[in-house]
Formats: sequence, structure tokens, C-alpha cells
Amino acid sequence: MSNTPQAPAARHFRTLFISDVHLGSKAAQAGLLVDFLRLHDAETIYLVGDIVDGWRLKRSWHWPQSHNDVVQKLLRKARKGSRIVYIPGNHDEFLRDFPGEHFGGVEVKLNDVHETADGRRFLVIHGDEFDIVVRNARVIAYLGDWAYDMAIAINLVFNRVRRRLGFSYWSFSSWAKLKVKNAVNFIGAFETALAEEAQRQGCDGVICGHIHHAVMNERSGIEYVNTGDWVESCTAVAERHDGSFELIRWAEVLAERKVVAPRNGWSKADAENTVEAA
Repeated sequence: MSNTPQAPAARHFRTLFISDVHLGSKAAQAGLLVDFLRLHDAETIYLVGDIVDGWRLKRSWHWPQSHNDVVQKLLRKARKGSRIVYIPGNHDEFLRDFPGEHFGGVEVKLNDVHETADGRRFLVIHGDEFDIVVRNARVIAYLGDWAYDMAIAINLVFNRVRRRLGFSYWSFSSWAKLKVKNAVNFIGAFETALAEEAQRQGCDGVICGHIHHAVMNERSGIEYVNTGDWVESCTAVAERHDGSFELIRWAEVLAERKVVAPRNGWSKADAENTVEAA
């Protein structure tokens, strides 16, 4: 019997929800997402907006191999039978001109209503339509985007130092954002607005992205699910085959595997190499 360590087996879900990857941005954690997609599969995969960052690509072109790998990984899943639904956000709004079109097996929809295995209905929408800043003041939104770029740049340097010291990934920018009272108030208002829209459309809940804050909670009897992002938190939401949801924090999973690796058959070196490759 061989004692050779084996990589973790792929997990299969009914549905995966991923948003705010921001391919084309230097801050995109594309390597981590490729690793996540390698180990997670689903019958349906929703791309809930801002997968490609058209705003940043207009300013300067940045498209390394890891970003192309994400696209190829998703297209490969489509060829193997997964249904891929792309719901554009504000950063990839150019795709909103193509509702109903299919590109390489990827279906573009402005929004969708997803029915879970247990019969609940969820409005799937990026969410920028309910961000007053983006909707009513695009110039302010661009200025905010520039400030966010600066915060992410600090985050990249911060985590480079952590990695050299042997520590796992931790989002300084996400932590700082949640310490700002106005940001916390905005998140609460955003969640309420999305929950009210889901209720107006006769849904039991809403699944969205946009604000880079992964969470699953309840607002006035409506289930609110935010998929987070692959810039700061590296999160996705999965629907299990019984209809229940799971919030996957991938960076935390990798960090945990570095500790428990001897017991689950994955070596510490494997985990460290996976994080370093990102």
C-alpha cells in the first residue's frame, strides 16, 4: 500500500457562485482562483459580475498568464458540461449589451432567478444597480476606484512581507475597510436594498457581489448572500445538492491545510507551494 501523499479530492456542488475576480487588475488573486476551480466543480457556475475589470484595462493593459488560465479553466468546465452563466457588473458592463448571447458555452444574462434544490428562489444580480455612488455619480465612483487601488497596493506589499515571514494571506485592506464607520453603514444599506428588491420580485433571497464583503445573513425575512471577491477575501458561495449554502473562504482553507496537512494526506510543502504560486 502506497504512503505517497495525495492532493485533496475535488468537491462537487450543485451550484457555484463567484464574483469580483477583476481579471486585468494587478490585485486579482488569479492563481488562487485557478487552484480553487481545480478542486471545485458544479453543475452550474454563476459568474456574478466584475469577472473582467474593463475599467482598469482601459487605463493600462495587464493580462498575465494566470488571468488567461482562469478563463481557460472556466471554458474547459463549460466544455465538460457545466452550465456557465455570466451576469455582468459595473466593471465588465460592456457585456450588458449582449444579453442572451453565448460565448464559448458561457451564457450572458443581466440577472437571473436561481431555484435551489429545496425549491427556494434566489435573485442573482451583481448589485451595482443599488449602489447610489455608482448609479448617480460615476466620476465619484472612479475616484473611489482609484483610492481602492491604493488600498489594494498596500495590501499586496503587506502580504508579500507576511509570506516571507512564513505567515498566510490576510486581507489588510478588507480589515481597514470594515473599521471605517461610513463603509459599515454603506454595507448595511446595500444589503437592505438588495433584500427589498428580492422581496419585490417574489424571491426568498438574493445572491450578489459588488461590495467585496462575503456574508450570508437575513434581512427582514429575506436571505442575503454576498459571494465576496477574489481580490481581498478570496471567497465563493456553493450550493450543496440538498439546497443548503456554504461560504468558502479559500485563503483560510489553504492556511488551515498547512497546519492539518499530515492528517489529511496533503503535505505542508504542497500547501505552501499552492499559496506561493498565487
